[in-house]
Amino acid sequence: MALVIYNTLTRKKEEFVPLKPGRVHIYVCGPTVYGHPHIGHAKSYISFDAVVRYFRYLGYRVKYVQNITDVGHLTDDADEGEDKILKKAREEKLDPMQVAEYYTWSYFDDMQALGVIRPDISPRATGHIIEQIELIKVLLKKGYAYEVNGNVYYDVTKFKDYGKLSGRKLDELMAGARVEVNPEKRHPADFALWKRAEPGHLMRWPSPWGEGYPGWHIECSTMSMKYLGETFDIHGGGIENVFPHHECEIAQSEAATGKPFVRYWMHNNMVTVNGTKMGKSLGNFITIKEALKKYTPHTLRYFVLSSHYRSALDFSDEALTAAEKGIDKLLATVKNLLKALGNAGEVSDFTPPFSPEEFRKRFEEAMNDDFNTPRAIAVLFDLSRELNAYLNRAEALHKPFLEEVNVLYQQLGGEVLGLIPKDLKVDTGAELQGSIEKIIQITIDIRNELRKEKMFKLADRIRDRLSEIGIILIDKPEGTTYEFKETES
Repeated sequence: MALVIYNTLTRKKEEFVPLKPGRVHIYVCGPTVYGHPHIGHAKSYISFDAVVRYFRYLGYRVKYVQNITDVGHLTDDADEGEDKILKKAREEKLDPMQVAEYYTWSYFDDMQALGVIRPDISPRATGHIIEQIELIKVLLKKGYAYEVNGNVYYDVTKFKDYGKLSGRKLDELMAGARVEVNPEKRHPADFALWKRAEPGHLMRWPSPWGEGYPGWHIECSTMSMKYLGETFDIHGGGIENVFPHHECEIAQSEAATGKPFVRYWMHNNMVTVNGTKMGKSLGNFITIKEALKKYTPHTLRYFVLSSHYRSALDFSDEALTAAEKGIDKLLATVKNLLKALGNAGEVSDFTPPFSPEEFRKRFEEAMNDDFNTPRAIAVLFDLSRELNAYLNRAEALHKPFLEEVNVLYQQLGGEVLGLIPKDLKVDTGAELQGSIEKIIQITIDIRNELRKEKMFKLADRIRDRLSEIGIILIDKPEGTTYEFKETES
């Protein structure tokens, strides 16, 4: 089965054919760095991490670019309001770049904790101001943009395909415009390419139109085309970015180059809390750092990947508890497999109880169907059921077969889904014995404290209960020791 991707642009699944054979160029809109990442970010970037991992598993050479928005993203996601980073800087009495740096590294730290592989390039908007100005010059020269009082706007009426991604029409946008439309704009849907910096505005750069700063949309067009070319394979992002952000990216880029901008548009759905979108503006978000205090990184990855990237994901403690049980069950099977490998040998006339390659085929079929990670995880559980049955009933274990199954887990569950760590620890008998001894010593310490408080009845009860399971406490003048005795069967 060929790999098919749901293309937002055509609203259907299409077979993936790369622009350049054997290569995949992908751009995903990165975070606006004015706060700690939340679970909504985890949904997006874990989902695209699985996409990139799977392409590499298939043998593609992937160039993955994910930007850092550190200027120009305004509080209402359009052309009005305050720059989100400036607003945070004012609140915390910091330089805007201090805010951007702090939250950029917070984002990188959280992604590393979640096992998200770092993009090949993480360009920052402030590092590409010159390129953005040059792109705006091209749009002005071609008649797609106009300048008013130091502001430069894109004229949406000049781009006949405006709305092709979102399905919105210009007359609908006109009808739905606010009563108070910016008088500088020729059309209410026109969007800012460059904004004039008012007195006191901290983030500002010189330009042919005066000191100012770029609009939000021009950043991604500039950075994606700089590193991936004027036409590239995949552009990803959250579904909330379809309009206006990605719609405006298409208009800018295709007007400037005269070429198709992106061949496949992928959009992940949102995380909700009780059916309402999770977001900082609504105050109902849970940061990744907060979630990691309660749940393991692998639990959070499992939680995200157990939902298809195009499906909404409702956050709740019940859902995370279920995810925790699921990943624990999967990892327990892999641990059992690793233990079994230590005791396995060669079995003559061995007949495999199942075909590992059949499970690989089913896994690939799931991922080839628009990266269906829930189905892929289900295949791993089917594999675990067959493996556990073999481990339980086999009189002797065939090591080459178990090694083949282990490779399957490491590739599919590890390399592709990032759910199975390479360094998964298996408790040895010595480690288990050490833990038991520590528990016994803690129990002795508690019993001694009870005896000091003259709570002899409870102290004796602890001694008797330990004796029942074969642990005999011996009180001596120099302290309490213990020894084991066999319990009666």
